[in-house]
Amino acid sequence: MPVVSPEQVEEYRREGYFILESVIPESALEALREECMRMVGDFDREMEARGIKTQGITHYKKRYFISNRSAASPIMTEFLFSELMAEIGRGTLGETAYRINEQYVVKAADTDSKFAWHQDSGYVGHYHRAYLSCWCALDDMSVSNGTVFILPYSRDGRSSSDDIIDHTVEERSNDKVGYKGDDPGDPATVPAGSIVVFSSRTFHRSGPNMTDDYRRCYLAQYSAEPIMNQDGTQLWGRAEPILQAGERMNPPV
Repeated sequence: MPVVSPEQVEEYRREGYFILESVIPESALEALREECMRMVGDFDREMEARGIKTQGITHYKKRYFISNRSAASPIMTEFLFSELMAEIGRGTLGETAYRINEQYVVKAADTDSKFAWHQDSGYVGHYHRAYLSCWCALDDMSVSNGTVFILPYSRDGRSSSDDIIDHTVEERSNDKVGYKGDDPGDPATVPAGSIVVFSSRTFHRSGPNMTDDYRRCYLAQYSAEPIMNQDGTQLWGRAEPILQAGERMNPPV
């Protein structure tokens, strides 16, 4: 049976997301966890060497956004270009897809590790075709440890699901905020190895980690076409083909 069903494809079109439970193989899951903690350690040392506690939306010992380090990791590269991710791309983007971004998102055991309501498209800074975010749970996810909350299209108050809302920057956290309504969203309480698949137009947030353990996810993002910067002179992110005419491509050398 296909990983992505026709019903899930329709849910993605209609509400902006769907969930695949327990689809990441255990061997890949454990390898991604090990890489995650290695990179958290590297990031701590980098921030300590620079004498800083905040770097963009990363906050030392509280939450981490560790982006685009797969070139130094065969484990991450293999996962990003796997048949699993290619099949998700086929179901959501079509016959052509590019890997544009990836990052570990880690919450330490800290009550100040929430992340504000936003669209991933709100971080691009200009209009672009919607892209795909695959939020891969490396741990069992709960409200207590700060799982992602999704706001379906039908409840977000926009006139069109293609709209990118102007985001404001939240003081202190540096988070961009695009939704200020009262809807709490739907929590993704899923086991480790699950993937929350959503559009870059979909509003989402996450709460603080109130447990004693790390809450780790790996975010892999793909687009149907290269995304350029606002004046069209260079790429925004990357544009490494994973699908061409429906066929899975090998990762770049």
